[in-house]
Amino acid sequence: MKILTFTGRTPSEALKKAKMEIGDEGMLIETKEIQKKSLGKDALYEIVIGIEDDMIPSTYKKSKKPLAEQKPLKKESEEILFDISNAAKQISQISDVTLPQYDYPASPKSSQVQTSVEPKELKALKQDIGKLADKISTIQNMIWDEKSPDIESQIPPEFAEIYRLGAQSGMNKEHLNTLMQITLEHMPLKMRENSATVKRYFQTILRKMVPIRMESTPSVGTKKVIMLVGPTGVGKTTSIAKLAARYSYLMQKRYKVGLVVLDTYRIGAVEQLMQYARMMKLGIETVVDPPEFTSALESLRYCDYILIDTMGSSPYDKGKIEKIYECLQANHTQYNIDVVLVMPSSIKYEDLKMTYENFSSLGVDMLMFTKLDETIGFGNIFSLAYETKKPISYFSVGQEVPDDLVCASSDFLIECLLNGFNRSKV
Repeated sequence: MKILTFTGRTPSEALKKAKMEIGDEGMLIETKEIQKKSLGKDALYEIVIGIEDDMIPSTYKKSKKPLAEQKPLKKESEEILFDISNAAKQISQISDVTLPQYDYPASPKSSQVQTSVEPKELKALKQDIGKLADKISTIQNMIWDEKSPDIESQIPPEFAEIYRLGAQSGMNKEHLNTLMQITLEHMPLKMRENSATVKRYFQTILRKMVPIRMESTPSVGTKKVIMLVGPTGVGKTTSIAKLAARYSYLMQKRYKVGLVVLDTYRIGAVEQLMQYARMMKLGIETVVDPPEFTSALESLRYCDYILIDTMGSSPYDKGKIEKIYECLQANHTQYNIDVVLVMPSSIKYEDLKMTYENFSSLGVDMLMFTKLDETIGFGNIFSLAYETKKPISYFSVGQEVPDDLVCASSDFLIECLLNGFNRSKV
């Protein structure tokens, strides 16, 4: 058997060179980094291929096929990935098989000799198989990464899996690249041994970068006034009901809660909130024009919490957003109003950012995200919070009042981002 080496800026690039020069007959023996990436220099990787002597082309180059039979490089990359996937499956099967005993022919000095692998050797073999499987998984992720468009900087092999998870979650690419750079700069080398430790470290970095507003209660003699604003159909009215039920019945103390409705455009929304108010025995006031806003707040001065429901509007409907702004300007009470922008988690980052920018004239203090049970990507939430530096207060994870409301935490969001939403962990 001959040992051949091929180099490339990535292991997958070197693997492509090998496949193009010697075909599919070689066996991947080792992958190693022989030059680290530095300023002005690309990283350099070397792969070691074993191939039988009679299978080596005389020029070390693969014989050219007719043009009709040639395949584009992208197609060959996909075939390599398929081969590696099959190899991974075979390794998984091998690791579960007990090695058999072998009988050797009799020799002049002895009759029949039997040999078997000792338990210690078997354990070492399984460990080697486990390491090889992890390397194959790394190569799979690298090939995915190289096939993805517009990758500005090459990601080291150990980080390919978390880069793929971040990209698929809907996280903004610039934010993801920044986070990867931070991780690369600060992560101890000893923790880069396998993808699991890398993922845990990345998870820790993400948690520290999510701004969260911890839930607090009114101090004696004060009250909290919270206004929910946002586009039509995001669940503001249902979220108001969840918050009202939480403050009235689910806290250590049962607080007095009042409701103010600005959404007089939609009769159904007003009736829905009035129904909740009757069920929970809450005070409720409606406001048609901005000058009535102060009177409505004064009417509920006996409450610990005052929750304000506003009319939903398209982010492009400047008229309705201006009407909410006029109400805020008409507030002549001593109460400070926390403006919470409510947005669905099921839309892409660019739409979230556009929505935030159009409602920012209202002086947004916090973010609240709904419909977490209707999406599989949560990187968009992380990116908006990271970009705007606005803290997240609550997550709505369903339609049930008051159960499907979660106080925001960085642990919860990052768990959703990396592993998906799991209702059992709510």
